[in-house]
Amino acid sequence: MPQREPIAFADGLRLVAELAEPEHWLAVLVTQRPSGEPSTSVVNVGIVPHPATGDPVLAFVARGATAKLTNLRRKPRATLVFRAGWEWVAVSGPTELAGPDDALPGVSLDGLPGLLRDIYLAAGGEHPDLDEYDRIMATERRTAVLLTPERFTTNPLGTDHEEPQ
Repeated sequence: MPQREPIAFADGLRLVAELAEPEHWLAVLVTQRPSGEPSTSVVNVGIVPHPATGDPVLAFVARGATAKLTNLRRKPRATLVFRAGWEWVAVSGPTELAGPDDALPGVSLDGLPGLLRDIYLAAGGEHPDLDEYDRIMATERRTAVLLTPERFTTNPLGTDHEEPQ
C-alpha cells in the first residue's frame, strides 16, 4: 500500500486545525498507565504558543486530580488523535505541565489564569464571564498540558474516504 511522506511540522499543525475545528477541537488523548497499558480520554485541544519559547504547541486543560495528570507526571509523553469523517491525524510528543502542583519555567502562578484562558479560547471555548472561569479553574486546581509535536501520523495515501450520501 502506498505510504505518505513524513509530515512536516507546519503541514501537521495545518492538518490538525483542519480536522479539529469542525469537530469542536475534540481529540482522543492517549497516555500510558503504570502497567504500560494505554489510558484514553477525550479532551478539548487548542494550538497556542508555548509560554516560554513561543513555539506552537497543542494544549488542553486538565482537572487537578486525574489519572491523565498522574500518567503524564510519571511519563511525560502523549498522543492526541483528531478526526473528521474518515480522515484522522495523530500527534505524538513530550508533554509539560503548568499548574498549581506543577511548576513550569516561564509560567508564574499569577500567569497561569491567562494561559488557561488562552488554551480554553484556542480550543473553541466561549464563556460569558471569564473572571468566573478563572475562579472555577483555580478552585478545581486545573493544569495546562502542553504537547510539543514530534511526530504526525495520518491516513496512508489511497485511503481517502467520502462521506456516505
